[in-house]
Amino acid sequence: MKLIKEIDLPGIGKKFQLQTRSGDKIVVIVHDDGRREIYHYYLEDPDDSISMVTLDDEESRVIAAIIGGMAYRPQTLETVDVAFGDMLIEWYKLEPEAYAVGKTIAELRVRQVTGGTVIAMVDHDQSKTVNPGPEATFRNGATVVILGEKKQVKACKQLLSHGSIQ
Repeated sequence: MKLIKEIDLPGIGKKFQLQTRSGDKIVVIVHDDGRREIYHYYLEDPDDSISMVTLDDEESRVIAAIIGGMAYRPQTLETVDVAFGDMLIEWYKLEPEAYAVGKTIAELRVRQVTGGTVIAMVDHDQSKTVNPGPEATFRNGATVVILGEKKQVKACKQLLSHGSIQ
């Protein structure tokens, strides 16, 4: 996610501006009286608002809970605890800036470096590769399914995202 710009609006409240990974611009103004205004801007023209919604405090909290995954968490984003020992399976979405994008499993030496195993890849178009071989290439927006112990899965996500583990 790109940075959120926060601006004080004296006598009004605060303005939060976010540039999404997909390039959209969203502005949220939180008024001192609890109202929130949400603006969405055209990708092609970041100064031309597509839409605006005004929410009261209660409506804002309901929307935040829905967006934050408290009401429903999509299955493709859930972490599943597997019944055998300390092993788990985790779904990890590759962002455009991820180090792994364009590289293969073999190039990154995923299993050798992290101990984790890539057991599947689901591309943006929902095409799936189950048990991908070393020649499988990580693609932007793909969801990588990782199997391993907690520390191995964490190391694998760091490798895919940053090219190194801590």
